[in-house]
Amino acid sequence: MHPMQFSSGDVVTDRRADYAKMLDDAGDPAAAAELMEQALELAPRWTAGWQQLAEYREKSGDEKGAETALRRVLELDPEDIFAASLKLARLGAIEVPDQPPSRYVEALFDDYADRFETALVEKLDYSVPPKLSSLLRRVAGEGRRFRHAVDLGCGTGLLGIEIRDLADRLEGFDLSAGMLAKAEEKGVYDLLAQADLSLDPPASGLFADRLAEARADLVCAADVFMYLGSLEATLELVQRLAATGATLAFSVEDGGDVDGFGLAESLRYVHSETYVRSLLDRFGFKTLCIEKTTIRMDGGKPVFGILFVAVRDA
Repeated sequence: MHPMQFSSGDVVTDRRADYAKMLDDAGDPAAAAELMEQALELAPRWTAGWQQLAEYREKSGDEKGAETALRRVLELDPEDIFAASLKLARLGAIEVPDQPPSRYVEALFDDYADRFETALVEKLDYSVPPKLSSLLRRVAGEGRRFRHAVDLGCGTGLLGIEIRDLADRLEGFDLSAGMLAKAEEKGVYDLLAQADLSLDPPASGLFADRLAEARADLVCAADVFMYLGSLEATLELVQRLAATGATLAFSVEDGGDVDGFGLAESLRYVHSETYVRSLLDRFGFKTLCIEKTTIRMDGGKPVFGILFVAVRDA
């Protein structure tokens, strides 16, 4: 999944890792973990190997062993491309981080870009872009147009297609260069640029310019906040980006009665309606409408989300 060294660089070690995978595929993760431990004795600095060991140990019920392996992953890879910190939080070993590792998110979507739409739309029935666009149109009113729209975390441009006709100018920003390349192919954006929304200031000169101008009258984020955790810094950023009177439309995964935000098994963040509403109010946005809906399927089960439309009134 990640552009990381999956081969240990040693033929014997890789062969043992392959056998370990065969054992896991056969339903014996404990035996797989034992064989993976032997492989790592030969290549103790093989980050991907430690990540795989953690997975086998967790599947076999050895959560303490999984925690030890994940901490080793973090030691070897401080940038955390394998999201070891999120997995440790899921195990209850550490507090849920406010933000996911940027390198993990970037690598995840760079790798996912070529098959993103097929996997998400066709196989998982992903429906946020059309549903968010429909809600935005109902709230904004018939014939409403926006002078300058910004699509945060635009991905491959699925939302851009839905809202292109509403905007005189449409700009898209995303962390993943692979996703931006796919969005470019659709030809619906006037500008596309890379930006890390979890950084302050964001790592993009173009996006920093947009923040300084504060002139967007529509800001959208479809299925983006699930990868941002705490939304305080994000909504402060949106406040800087949006002009007074601007419309904000976005989605979150429904956290139900979770206290603020939490981490799902999918390593995506969930947010409570109360938490999001309070932050919108804090940063000068009046909530106009919310809609609770199924946003995709996962393992044959619906994943529930909340769509928000708000206006900046301060």
